[in-house]
Amino acid sequence: MTSTSSTDVPAALAKRLASLDDAVRAMAGARDFGKHLKLRHVLDALRRVLLLPGGCAEVQARAAALEGAGLFRGTDWDSPEILIPALVGGSLHSTEADTVLMEAASELRMLAVATGSYEHPSISAQDAHQFLSQVLAMNIELLFTPPSEAERTTQGRTAQLIRDLFRYLGETVGYESILDHLVEEIWRILRQRPIQVDQVRDMITQIAVYRSDPSVDLGSTGQGLDRLITSLFGTTDACREDPGTEVYRSRLEAMDAAGLQYEATGFARAMHDTGLVSPYHAELLRFLLEEGDYLLAEALGLSGTGRDCMLRFHKLVHRLIDVAVHPQTAQCIYGLALLLDRGILYQPAVEPALWRQLGLVLSPYAQERLTLAFGPTPAPRARLLAGVLSMLGLPLGVGQGDNPTCQSARALSMWAYNDPDYLLQVLVWAARDDELIMHFEGQSISSRESGGGVATTLPTDLDPVSLLVVPHLDRVYAEMGRRCADRPGDPHRWVNPEFHGWWSGRGFRINVDVETGKLIDLDEFLRHFYASYHPDYNGYQPLIHPQPAGVAVTDSAARYIGWHAITILRVNFDPQDEMRVYFYNPNNDSGQDWGDGVVVGTAGNGERFGEGSLPFEQFASRLYIYHYDPFERGDPERVPAADLARVVGYIERSWGADRLPAGDLQAAPERG
Repeated sequence: MTSTSSTDVPAALAKRLASLDDAVRAMAGARDFGKHLKLRHVLDALRRVLLLPGGCAEVQARAAALEGAGLFRGTDWDSPEILIPALVGGSLHSTEADTVLMEAASELRMLAVATGSYEHPSISAQDAHQFLSQVLAMNIELLFTPPSEAERTTQGRTAQLIRDLFRYLGETVGYESILDHLVEEIWRILRQRPIQVDQVRDMITQIAVYRSDPSVDLGSTGQGLDRLITSLFGTTDACREDPGTEVYRSRLEAMDAAGLQYEATGFARAMHDTGLVSPYHAELLRFLLEEGDYLLAEALGLSGTGRDCMLRFHKLVHRLIDVAVHPQTAQCIYGLALLLDRGILYQPAVEPALWRQLGLVLSPYAQERLTLAFGPTPAPRARLLAGVLSMLGLPLGVGQGDNPTCQSARALSMWAYNDPDYLLQVLVWAARDDELIMHFEGQSISSRESGGGVATTLPTDLDPVSLLVVPHLDRVYAEMGRRCADRPGDPHRWVNPEFHGWWSGRGFRINVDVETGKLIDLDEFLRHFYASYHPDYNGYQPLIHPQPAGVAVTDSAARYIGWHAITILRVNFDPQDEMRVYFYNPNNDSGQDWGDGVVVGTAGNGERFGEGSLPFEQFASRLYIYHYDPFERGDPERVPAADLARVVGYIERSWGADRLPAGDLQAAPERG
């Protein structure tokens, strides 16, 4: 069980190892129903070992014994093949010491598998190595920064234990693979073009700092890293050494027209390549306000539509840049460019609505919320306007943050995508009046007078527009649900069209019985979904307006997690001639493994920025509610039974495993 003899380790560590070995043997000898009684002794002994130098190596050597004794039994860590690297950081930052210890033991087990000292039955050495590389990449700050005051306060000595663990993992796995995975993860996120990129910017900044430190060896790999770093700190020759915005401004003032043209095209190319905007880009744009619209259009990288739009609404665009664009809000430049390329200023109500937004007087409460979230500079009005530009330019980049408000985030995205002037009206009500009034079946609902919403606390990790509007939408949405709570069936049938807009189909289907949770009418549900959305069965009618829908989200082991609101955007062939559903997911990252081979794509399958996609059958297998136009019936009877059977097979092997009633449509035995 031990990796070394007692004479090879310091006396203090040897003593603690003896206690750990005794505790592990006691747990191994206990019956299954009694193992939890021994867990406390094992965890206490683990903590004492990990707090000493050399402790990580000793726990790694005992990985097989710890798992064999039952340390992970009955927990999510019991199946290492389905663990998700992105969730490790949350466990390690937990205020529950036991959670941290279990996670640490799991990482050291992975390390034992990756190095070949533990041949695990369910995960290969290569997969374990890749998992650890991703974990280290996503938590790179734990490798190079000491615990913060907050961490020391909430976690005590455990905070340093985590750093020691990560240093040991990094030294063993190798920093070069960490960098590769980190860069790959950053590009994967950026391909989805989220509005909020603060976390990505922080990661790039940390890499740039670490790489410039001679005491830190990050290796020479990391393809695409230079493009990321220069997109923020050294996009063009005039700011290559990151001189600061004041020095850069003085250099702009000394440039001729050719030099300014070079700066403009350089920044535009980097912005559209990465989706990131440098603070120097903001300084350039403000300077070019006095230089003519041609260079402004070049700096924004506009298409023909965008150039025409900027020239037509010259005064408005200049005013938007003057008020909203600052080094602290530089990211909104990308939103402005895409807003102009969308041509939405030609919609009659959008231009005057933006002029109103420019002159809007925010309520004291709204100013306080924005200042607390984003700081005093620039002023809250400018910060909010920057958020408006980002949301109108990137309607599919809206995220719900760490909040159970997917319905509200979906509504904001849908309005920015489909009804931008209504979004601007809702924002005025929330930001100026601290109240949102919507209507449900002819009766008004006030967010100020409604009870609590789905979220139990005020969200703080949202973009500026969402920060102000989501709390109101959340309360209104919950109130709509309460007003039809006594009706049979699912309340989304009535709430979604009233909440999201007139274009939401009044036809509604659900395949889950609300009372029992069992699947119902599955054959009819699927046939009508095909007839409403699949071009082969709906007369080749493209989807005109985005439609709200609900999916049963599953983990990478295809186990049910919960219901989730999404938006169906379009159905079309992908580049491989496979029919796919393209949809918006408000959960900040559409790229997810839902198990049983159902992996949501975000790029490479014909996705536009911000879209997730799945083959039609796989999407149908996770769908549980959808809306449709009852007057536009397709041909449900033409849908082949074999196609439906494959969909049901996916359902039976995942969230429907315990929900399919006997005698219902049975799946074909093969996997889809």
